[in-house]
Amino acid sequence: MALIARSRDRAVQTLVLDSPDTRNALSAALVGELADALADAGEDDDVRAVVLTHSGTTFCAGADLRDPPHPDALVGLLRGIVELPKPVVARVTGHVRAGGLGLLAACDVAVAADTATFAFTEVRIGVAPAVISLTLLPRTDPRALARLYLTGERFDAAEAVRTGLLTAAGDDADGVLAPVLDGLRRSAPEALAETKRLLTARVLETFDRDAARLTALSARMFASADARAGMTAFLERREPPWVV
Repeated sequence: MALIARSRDRAVQTLVLDSPDTRNALSAALVGELADALADAGEDDDVRAVVLTHSGTTFCAGADLRDPPHPDALVGLLRGIVELPKPVVARVTGHVRAGGLGLLAACDVAVAADTATFAFTEVRIGVAPAVISLTLLPRTDPRALARLYLTGERFDAAEAVRTGLLTAAGDDADGVLAPVLDGLRRSAPEALAETKRLLTARVLETFDRDAARLTALSARMFASADARAGMTAFLERREPPWVV
């Protein structure tokens, strides 16, 4: 069963995270399928831009704790979005957690409905938002991100716009998205590609400098005793042992 649904409308390729039963968690299989779908869109001359969206009430719940992707695979997916020679636009009408926020930050433009919610939940299960920092740290407000990383608290779409995680939010995500897609359809493909390179240069410098270190950190944290305790508590719907 495919985990990524594809459709196209007037040169815009839509990729739908389509595993609502797992809240579109980043499993090894979903990460692989999404990377392949993005690569196909990047090589297709008839595609002007890509919209990344979701089925169900959650855009992405973060890593699939039962079938997590290898950190290198997640790095490759995030870099693939940043390096894709077509603009990638995230469309969110539900909730985003943990690793899903890394996907959101990798996109060139991100829009959401006002009802969407967000949280960096890694610290609450005993790990750190390591790999996703490759896209988040260069693109979001550092003071706001410090609080959100360290507390794991939930925040709304308005706060996500203020921090730079989202481009815009509104009552109707499609209404917010419409002028963005109209502008992309009116833009020359090569000009879009070169403009995107200008915008992503600093993000790619972060990948070149920090990817190996953050991948190692992610692997170490996920193998820790705290992570085992935190993930078990999460799956059993109880508090982890360190909560006071």
